[in-house]
Amino acid sequence: MNRVVFDIECVGVSWDSLPEKSQKSLLRNCGKDEFCIQKEKESLALWPVTGKIITIAVLDTKTGEAQVFFDSKGKVKEDFLLDGVLYKSGDEKQILEWFFEFVKYVDQIVTFSGRRFDCPYIIFRSMVHGLRPSFDLMPNRYGNNRKGYNPHLDLADQLSYFGGTRRFSLHLICEALNITSPKEEGIDGSQVEDFYNRGEYKKIARYCMRDVHATHELMKKWDGVQVN
Repeated sequence: MNRVVFDIECVGVSWDSLPEKSQKSLLRNCGKDEFCIQKEKESLALWPVTGKIITIAVLDTKTGEAQVFFDSKGKVKEDFLLDGVLYKSGDEKQILEWFFEFVKYVDQIVTFSGRRFDCPYIIFRSMVHGLRPSFDLMPNRYGNNRKGYNPHLDLADQLSYFGGTRRFSLHLICEALNITSPKEEGIDGSQVEDFYNRGEYKKIARYCMRDVHATHELMKKWDGVQVN
């Protein structure tokens, strides 16, 4: 069975670039709560209507092929290999096109919290660019999700048993299972926008790939406890 593990990274638009009506809409539940207002302004990357995808990392678990598609604002002109991973730079539309080509013929995608974040984000941003996904990213959530039986294996869903137990972060789960955490090299998701604004595009791309490697290791441990 062909399986692809993937992860995305995103940044938000600048608050000042939003029309006044859009700003008011985002702040409608805050009133005069300054903490709420600041939180909304800092959360634009979380929503595909106010953000964009700047990185997608993918790994084919059968062949071991790994690629990262990332936005460098045109600064990185050529593809390059690093630790066996192919890195390709393009704009958001190209990133999505490359991703859809990579997952076109797979049997299953594997994510960590992909149903809550990655896949809805990808689908919305695809609408922005007039692209049609090559794979059903959001199939029936409650179908048989054990190894090999659902087109989307979301490990965050599996490990929380669809809300039956507490959801933990990938970092905490990795620590508990002795998997190398993607955050061990000094960057996490909350810092991506700062790194992007500083032009450290390759660091974001490598961080995203570490997320994928960690998710892959977690997938193998999950597979190991399934009863066929």
